Amino acid sequence: MKKLLSNFEEIIAGFFLIITVLSVVLNVFYRSIGLGTISTSEEIATISFVWSVYIGAVACYKRKMHIGVDMLVQMLSKKGRNIFAIFLDIFLMVVNFIILYLCTIFIMTSQEKPTPVLGISSNYLNMALLISFFLMSVHSVIFLFKDIKKLKKVGEE
Repeated sequence: MKKLLSNFEEIIAGFFLIITVLSVVLNVFYRSIGLGTISTSEEIATISFVWSVYIGAVACYKRKMHIGVDMLVQMLSKKGRNIFAIFLDIFLMVVNFIILYLCTIFIMTSQEKPTPVLGISSNYLNMALLISFFLMSVHSVIFLFKDIKKLKKVGEE
């Protein structure tokens, strides 16, 4: 169960990626054997792809896999690196909370316009933004507490 929860974002992103690929492949297969196209395939693929990208971004954020240039940070002392990490955590936490707030406003003020083919609310697509930035905000808070613990440990040495 612990392994399932620690890989939650990866599992969800992978699930949506599988739906995207299956939808596209199935549509291509139907077209190639002369059965025409599946009208909902493109929309399903698009919605699934958006979800896989945003939840996948959370998975990368959680594992600190996004690109970073830390040449100057490596020149700092261990304590200096930890202090810099705390400032960076606070900055990213603020940015994530601001984007989360803006996503909330966007979803609340957007009209529940149905999608062209499936006819479902476009807010199902927009919820990917809200959920992903909520999870990134949670991870930002966790990073901040972990880095504060590291700084205390370095200070005791």
